[in-house]
Amino acid sequence: MIYRKYMRSVLCIVLILTLLSGCGRDTDRTSQSAKKKEIDIPIILTVDPTSGKKTEQDVIDAFNEEYAGTYHMKVEWIMETEEEYRKNLKRLNVTDELPAVIYDVRTLPSFYQMMVADGRIENLTPYLEADEKWREMIEPAVMEGCTDEDSNVYLGPISTAAFACSGMFWNPELFEEAGIDKFPETWEEFWECCEKLQEHGIIPLGLHTEGTGWAPMLIATAEAASTEEGYNFMKELLPESYANDTGLEIAETLQKLFQYTTEDAFHADYDVAYNNFVSGKVAMIPNGYWMINQLPEEWQEKIRFSAFPENKLIASPETFGWAVVSTYSREIKEGAVEFLKFRTRFNQEEKKELMDKNGRNGSSQLLQDYVNAYNNNPQIVPNYQVKWNSILQEETLGECLPELAAGKITPAQVVEAANESIREYEAER
Repeated sequence: MIYRKYMRSVLCIVLILTLLSGCGRDTDRTSQSAKKKEIDIPIILTVDPTSGKKTEQDVIDAFNEEYAGTYHMKVEWIMETEEEYRKNLKRLNVTDELPAVIYDVRTLPSFYQMMVADGRIENLTPYLEADEKWREMIEPAVMEGCTDEDSNVYLGPISTAAFACSGMFWNPELFEEAGIDKFPETWEEFWECCEKLQEHGIIPLGLHTEGTGWAPMLIATAEAASTEEGYNFMKELLPESYANDTGLEIAETLQKLFQYTTEDAFHADYDVAYNNFVSGKVAMIPNGYWMINQLPEEWQEKIRFSAFPENKLIASPETFGWAVVSTYSREIKEGAVEFLKFRTRFNQEEKKELMDKNGRNGSSQLLQDYVNAYNNNPQIVPNYQVKWNSILQEETLGECLPELAAGKITPAQVVEAANESIREYEAER
């Protein structure tokens, strides 16, 4: 009897220990599972070298907060210009070190086409077809811009073109010093404005020659689109020749523009032009909506925004589409797609907020200017960066613009150099 009681006690103790041990293992497994649950999605984003602001930080923070415990955008912040980022994309692709999400791919047409052809970026069409809510968030023009020639979508679209437009930022105090009370409405008035500013000792334009020649090219291509022929030329993907009236006109406009800029514009990148503008050295600088958030707060109240003369804005919303690198695991790619969906929704909410507060208390004059320009039925001119070959953008322009400005080569020679870039590009394909 005593022996049986003793054995029952021993068995009870063993059972309790076993249960406790099992619970411990289950707890450990649950803990480990919780630790593994949150999936890191690597991405590289830039810190603006001039302002020190982190790009896209708002959407990153919002996503990480909403998806905490499931997904986490693991950001590597790099202090570099957007042009430097684009160059690094190519290097990282060669070394197979690309992050899971990349952007600015569409501003490099040949690189983008190669990435699609090599299957390096994910086809997002199945994800879009499976998610009606995501599709409905996207404006038709944006979806059209992000749809490739093979009818597939490789760039996660933003929702709206409202934040994709470029025009002219200008300093009303400097305009007033020169006796100019409004931004020019025609191209003839624009050149008269430049002359008048210069006559009053004010440098009209913040420009640069490096990179893709962004600032001067915005102005030159906007003016070129004044004719039907020029507008149609700006819609061509990888033009077969620049030896036409529009190509020559663009080169002539570029030469003329550099008569109205600073001495340090040559062999310099956009940040030099930007610094000259925010330091009050120049009266105008072309750029897009995104510059508003980069400006120092005091400058957001001091300057204005206008469409280019003849009511033109430059925009290609596909340049804002982000891609998912296909070499990552299924779990990471699914998380990256969730981030793209979130970014579309975040962008849609931003537009609603912008439109709702336009003209109300707390809305700056600069924001009102931008919204009014966007809502004023402008002619949207395609961005040359998504249309022209990479050799022309990354090499030819940087070599030719300083020579053209100095009078060492003619506009006709710039056109020939542009055509040579086409031949080099075709030979490399």
